[in-house]
Order: sequence, then C-alpha cells, then structure tokens
Amino acid sequence: MEPNDRLTPAAPDTRKDSQRRCLLMGDAMPRAGLIRLALAPDGGIVPDLSGKLPGRGGWISADRALFDTVVARKRLHGALARALKTNAIRVPDDLGDMIESGLSQRLLQRLGLENRAGNLIFGADRVREALAKGKVAMLLHAADARPDGADRLDGMARAVGESLDAAIPHQRLPFDRAALSAALGRDNVVHVAITDAAAAGRVLADLEKLAGFHRPDAGITGQAGATEVAPNADERH
Repeated sequence: MEPNDRLTPAAPDTRKDSQRRCLLMGDAMPRAGLIRLALAPDGGIVPDLSGKLPGRGGWISADRALFDTVVARKRLHGALARALKTNAIRVPDDLGDMIESGLSQRLLQRLGLENRAGNLIFGADRVREALAKGKVAMLLHAADARPDGADRLDGMARAVGESLDAAIPHQRLPFDRAALSAALGRDNVVHVAITDAAAAGRVLADLEKLAGFHRPDAGITGQAGATEVAPNADERH
C-alpha cells in the first residue's frame, strides 16, 4: 500500500516536466490526469499512484475504456517497452483491475485523512445545516444512497452555489456505505460534506482519476462489497 500525500495542498507546479506523454495516445498531458506505471526490479509493471516510486516508468491516461482497448489489441506491452526502453518487462494480466482497486483504496484513504483533519461533516441534517450556512465545498453520497435523499441535498447544493456564484460539486462515490463507513471509522455514513476548499480539491483529483478508470459494469468498489439496502434504510448519516 502506498503512502498518502500530505494533507497540505502542494504548491503549483510550474516546471516544464509538469506534463507527461500518455503512452497510450502519444499526447502530452498534465500529470494530474495521468497514472504512472513503474518498472519494478523484477521486471514487473506496477501502478505507482503517488507518482513517487524510484526507477523508470511510463504514464497513461485515467481512461479505462482506452486502456482496455489497447490491452485487447495486444499493444500495451509494446507501448510500455518503448517508453521504458526495454523488452524485459512483465505486464500482469489484471493490471487494469490493480489500477482501479488502487485508485479506490487511495480515495478511501484520502477521505479518512481529511476526516481526521476535521474537514468532513456527516449526516443529512448536519450537511443541510452546513449547506445553508455556505460552509460546504463539496458534497458526496455513497453509491447506495437513496435517490430521493441524495437528490434533495444535491438540489440544495445547486441552489446555494447559485446564490454564492460558486458551484458546489456533488456526486455519488463508486463505493457503498459499508466501504465509506469503514474508511471513516463511523457507522452508516451515506452523505458527506467537505468543508475545506483545499481538501475538496484533493478529494476531487483522486475521485476524477477513479471515475475515469472505473468500469461501470464492475459493480461497486471499495473495502466492502455492494450491500443490499432496504427501501426504508436509515439515511440520517
């Protein structure tokens, strides 16, 4: 498991190397939207989601459909070999799933860190109160949140954002309340508000990568599997 980045926001990167070339498309792109694949000492290719592992590596877009297409056409090994300047590499058959799982765990860990830093609020009532006071920078829902509860909070977020002339991002997470609750060390967490703008930016960066690499047909990801929720399940949290 990789260490998480520090919670303080990183300084803007103005270096020329703040962009990398996606080995799947050949285009130069900002590092923020790319995933690094590192060459391990034994020749294996491993996801380097922090972008900090030593040694050679290559970068790919956070685009699962593109990745799967390249794999299906048997072009991934060649693209990596050219980028790493060696044919002595071993690409795991489940590399795509490894990346998605790692991104999911990274996001859960990020939310856990932000919670410990005091940047999260839980519970529909507390979230509504924070929204009314203009103290919410981002709104998240577990994948199995009831549509009516999530829609009401999203509508309030849109209204508050319009009144403040500042959009409040709001979306569902790709994992259920069981995984979210385990990551945050609480019971039955369904709705989460992020109160700090910098924290929201860090979470959004991880969430966008996961969203780009998550296969919709793969089900809910996270530390816990999908759970069946009764129609009258309590969503006070």
